[in-house]
Amino acid sequence: MKQISILLASLFGVLLLTTSCNDEWKEEQYEHFVSFKAPLNDGGVSAVYVPYTRHNDDGEATFGEHGLSNYLLPVIVSGTTTNGANFTVGVEESDTLTILNYERFQNRSDLYYVNMSQYATYPSTVEFKAGQDVSLLDIRFNFKGIDMSQKWVLPIRVADNASNGFAPHPRKHYAQAMLRVYPYNDFSGSYSATTQTMARWYTEVDKQGKETRKEGDFAGGETSRGYVVDENTIFFYAGNNIDETRTDRKNYKIYAEFQPEPLNPSVGNVRLYSDNPDMKFVGHEQDESKTQPTFSIYEQKDDVQPYLIHRYLIISDIDYDFTDYTLVPGQERNYVVRGTLTMERKINTQIPNEDQAIEW
Repeated sequence: MKQISILLASLFGVLLLTTSCNDEWKEEQYEHFVSFKAPLNDGGVSAVYVPYTRHNDDGEATFGEHGLSNYLLPVIVSGTTTNGANFTVGVEESDTLTILNYERFQNRSDLYYVNMSQYATYPSTVEFKAGQDVSLLDIRFNFKGIDMSQKWVLPIRVADNASNGFAPHPRKHYAQAMLRVYPYNDFSGSYSATTQTMARWYTEVDKQGKETRKEGDFAGGETSRGYVVDENTIFFYAGNNIDETRTDRKNYKIYAEFQPEPLNPSVGNVRLYSDNPDMKFVGHEQDESKTQPTFSIYEQKDDVQPYLIHRYLIISDIDYDFTDYTLVPGQERNYVVRGTLTMERKINTQIPNEDQAIEW
């Protein structure tokens, strides 16, 4: 009898403990803080890829013009239970970009991120309804005329207004979004430059006064990024030795205008040009002995994941000269660049959203 009593007491204790644990989870374990979904994935900022022009399913520009686009930034209410109240969240410009620039780059102001508020607008509030844990901040962009030689960042934060019944998340970066915005078109992105080469050249004069062009050893590159200019144009930095770390990079932009064939837009010519006469750019338009660059696009299904499409864009017959006139003060260095650039995009056909379908 004593053993039965002990057994019953033990079972009763376990039942109480189980009931207590279950009741515990019915209550909120944390506070309902508000934050952005903007992980720091690009050296202290959040890389965000936005189409240069937002298109509808029928191909028409969503906002009526090329260069107008938007990005829906998730705003999240944290906690273990569903939000049960209607409330409004304030959104405002963050003042942390200056701090971030100095912490990352110290006195190298030429490498600083630049506030892109002049190209972006967004509502000052976001509404949450009872039962809703995620809302979307609709950020609108006007990319027309943007110079992507600048490192544009949009700094925003959740406004601190406890009277509205919410509080920004106290953990670092959660209630702030530092969006490094990369507008893209069909031709922009990271190109493999392993088959593009660059060499210095100089002119020799023989005894008869005849000039002969001499070219040194060629050096190959690894990658070259194509930045958006407009719907059909991108720019690269010239050669293989100029990138975002050069203080004078904006002087060495090589524009590539893609000119698709009317009946087959997956192939066509590429017009290379420069808007800086000091760079002494010479391409096919200036010298017909140089080859006419062309492009081609083809797609291939992944062998293992058939829903994944590999889209390749190849720029062939690149051939141009340019002068680096600022690397060594008072001295000009002439280069010739030749070869091919290849870009690959992986597209998940199971995802209808254009931004998310591309695996950047």
